[in-house]
Amino acid sequence: MPKPDIKRIRTYIEGFDEKLNGGIPQKNVVLIAGEPGTLKSTIAFYILYHNALKENASGVYITLEQSRESILSNMGGLGLDYSLVEKKLSVVDLAMIRKHLDTIGENTWMQIFKMYAENLKTTTDYQLFVIDSLPVLEMLAELKNPRNELFHFFEWLRDLDVTTFVITEMKPNSLEYCHFGEDFLADGLLHVKMEQVDEVTVQRRIRCVKMRNTQHSTNFYTLMLENGTLQVTRVLSEKT
Repeated sequence: MPKPDIKRIRTYIEGFDEKLNGGIPQKNVVLIAGEPGTLKSTIAFYILYHNALKENASGVYITLEQSRESILSNMGGLGLDYSLVEKKLSVVDLAMIRKHLDTIGENTWMQIFKMYAENLKTTTDYQLFVIDSLPVLEMLAELKNPRNELFHFFEWLRDLDVTTFVITEMKPNSLEYCHFGEDFLADGLLHVKMEQVDEVTVQRRIRCVKMRNTQHSTNFYTLMLENGTLQVTRVLSEKT
């Protein structure tokens, strides 16, 4: 049973919150890591969407690469109707600023990013926050001392006093979740991957590698998306 004194954010992925002892502890900073095509952005949006829909929790999804229209079109195609949550869930496209980097003056990209996030916190008082994605943010920020600067960035995220999901890309066939050891800075890490189980079948799988402030399973589970619903099941098929 989950500890009653720990407030949690449910993922609403059917069968997965039970593996997290009830959900993700509030105000944790959680990485979602995986190769392309593993539903990282979908998982992050799905969590914000269902918390807005079912818990009336406000959220902000900042995209640095895909356009806002592309994000909403993709999610709508999966059965997530944005019109139902648009008053509680803001999707913010900062990719447009990338086209005008020469006009930001003396401010650094990281300063611009933080300013947007802090202003949105003031105007919307969001409780859930997604950054899509960390590698793009790191590239734009042109970090001179990555480990030190990222340490301070993660501390800034904690100071926002919200639950944060940060999407990060893994290289194909790599065992490294991040480029600069960000997984050590985060409170939680969800790993999603593609697993070939026979000559024709490939499954998506998810596991919680770590999560501070809660007990949790570290096993992989099969991740499925059907009719707009994410769900996990015990891994039944293995490659022979």
